[in-house]
Amino acid sequence: MRKVCVVITARASYSRIKGAMQAIQKSPDMQLQIVVAASAMLNRYGDAYKQIEEDGFIINRKIYSVIEGENPIAMVKTTGLGMIELVTIFEDLKPDVVVTIADRYETMATAIAASYSNIPLAHIQGGEVTGNIDEKVRHAITKLADLHLVASEKAAARIIKMGENPEHVFVTGCPSIDLASRAIMPELDFDPIEKYGGSGEKQFKPKDYYIVIQHPVTDERELARYQVTETLKAMYELGKPTYWIWPNADSGSDETSKGIRVFRERYKPKNIWFFRDIPSRDFLKLLYHSTGIIGNSSVAIRECSYLGVPAVNIGSRQSGRDRAENVIDASYNKESILAAVEKCGSMPRIQSTLYGDGNASERIAEVLRTAELTHTKKLAY
Repeated sequence: MRKVCVVITARASYSRIKGAMQAIQKSPDMQLQIVVAASAMLNRYGDAYKQIEEDGFIINRKIYSVIEGENPIAMVKTTGLGMIELVTIFEDLKPDVVVTIADRYETMATAIAASYSNIPLAHIQGGEVTGNIDEKVRHAITKLADLHLVASEKAAARIIKMGENPEHVFVTGCPSIDLASRAIMPELDFDPIEKYGGSGEKQFKPKDYYIVIQHPVTDERELARYQVTETLKAMYELGKPTYWIWPNADSGSDETSKGIRVFRERYKPKNIWFFRDIPSRDFLKLLYHSTGIIGNSSVAIRECSYLGVPAVNIGSRQSGRDRAENVIDASYNKESILAAVEKCGSMPRIQSTLYGDGNASERIAEVLRTAELTHTKKLAY
């Protein structure tokens, strides 16, 4: 039986891989191992490990590896500590293949620990292009990986141009699209405030609402507070009901969080309700029934393309990422954001399969079940 070890380091990583984990778990030929680390273990970023357990998965190992600071030094030290912990866990679990997801800095620890342990590495969502350090991390992991499970033909072409063997590159689609396909329903079946709490001036139950997710940009962290304040000003002036999701654990998130708290205390916006986190199983439903999403999260580019949800993408965080017709770009300026949101409100909903057709999880599981596993790479130079 092939032992497949999935390492989850952030709430977004879990939403990206959940469907594939379910498919792996169902296979009689594979044993699923789960390691949870970094911000996925922390309360202030949504207790992702609890969501994993609530979904019926058994976590084999948990790692507390986040160094406080949310700055470049803390990111590097978190990566280093992750490597130290993971290499010991891999020695204990002895997986046949390690799976790492996307491009966060914690994933670099997984890739290095597996590679130097001579364990084949499978990488989900390689070959994509974005506008910050995540792209460097993503491409570095590509060169460390032995199997490439990519979302699109364009991503596959980029990886092959990087010298990877085409026989090791598989276009599966993005497993997060599989979750998005299940979120399409005629009516929202829960009240997010009743279910997840959060904070705001009053409990409102809007018929039409926007969602905002804005993370700091790692190489623009000194601008993080200004950037989030401009978005806050825009949504406050717009006056439309808004559900705002807290940022992730990147360098600069302290300033982003501070900007939110200061604005909230000073202006007490009655139209904005703030959540620490909403699990993907409900977040995607909430997203589907929204008027649109504003911010710089990849969910606006990826899942929203399939759902057809209009998206205002702010700033450089997603620069270069392949996108469908649902996306409007704006700069970190209140007027620019408001102009884009106005267009967003009248956009038609057009579903795109740019990032997948909703069947990626089974394809990924099949590749992991049948692919020849070797740590010695044959590059196609």
